[in-house]
Amino acid sequence: MAPTADDTIRAAGCVLWRRSPFDGELEICLVHRPKYDDWSHPKGKLKRGEDPLTGAVREVEEETGYVAAPGAALPALRYLVAGRPKEVRYWAAEAVDGHFTPNREVDRVLWLSPTAARHRLTQSRDRDLVDALPDVLHLA
Repeated sequence: MAPTADDTIRAAGCVLWRRSPFDGELEICLVHRPKYDDWSHPKGKLKRGEDPLTGAVREVEEETGYVAAPGAALPALRYLVAGRPKEVRYWAAEAVDGHFTPNREVDRVLWLSPTAARHRLTQSRDRDLVDALPDVLHLA
C-alpha cells in the first residue's frame, strides 16, 4: 500500500547562522547527534498541530541552546524514512542569544564557514540548504 499524505512525517528546522566573533564572516551552526553519529542542521518533528515555523524555532533552541530570529524560508527537503515520506521545512535564522550545553539529542555543535559546513554535513541533501543561504541573506 502506497503511503498517503497523512502518513507524512512533518518536521522543521533552521540553518542557524551568525557573524563570527573573530572576523565577522558568516558561520553556520551544525549539530552532532550521537544517536545517528551525524552532522546536520538543527531540526525535529513537529508536535501535533504545531505551526512549522514555531516548531523550527523550538527545535533550534532545544538542540543548540540558541534563540533563533527566523528570516526567509529555505527549500523544504522531502525524503523517505523507513518507507514513510518525511517533509522538513527550513528557515534561515540568526542566532541572537544563548549558548550550547550538551543534551540528550545533541552532544556537540560546530560553527563553521559555509564551505566547511558543506563538507561536514553527513547528508548531501543538507548541502542544498547551505547553498541557498547566501541568496536569502542577500550575500550572493
